[in-house]
Amino acid sequence: MLKLALVLHILGASVWTGGHLVLSLTVLPRALRHRDPDVIRNFEEGYERIGLPSLAIQIVTGLWLAHRLMPTWADWFSFTTIASTHVALKLLLLLLTVALALHARLRIIPRLSERTLPMLAWHVIAVTVLAVLFVLVGVGFRTGGLL
Repeated sequence: MLKLALVLHILGASVWTGGHLVLSLTVLPRALRHRDPDVIRNFEEGYERIGLPSLAIQIVTGLWLAHRLMPTWADWFSFTTIASTHVALKLLLLLLTVALALHARLRIIPRLSERTLPMLAWHVIAVTVLAVLFVLVGVGFRTGGLL
């Protein structure tokens, strides 16, 4: 079960991070260059079908893996071990990701226009940076630290 959870977690991270890198590095520049929010909408329409389930899989498997490693929730935030520090960092990254995603979904995307496109761009870049940081922290679990 551990290997399956880890594989699902890594696959979810690959889809989530890879999708946001594609969005940030190819789709977003084109949308900004043409001042066309439909470029983003078209990408999101297809990506959300796999991106959001991938994030959900990461959350479920990540919580399961953390609980398996440290059964007491208080240990997750103790910062006394490399593992507890990594779990706390991942949860902080998740909180920031969810906050940005909710703000974009509830405030920006419903009113997305040429005028609001730059604000969405900042959200996309921030979520992409957070996704890459998720990967770096995750690698730290297997390599014994962040660096």
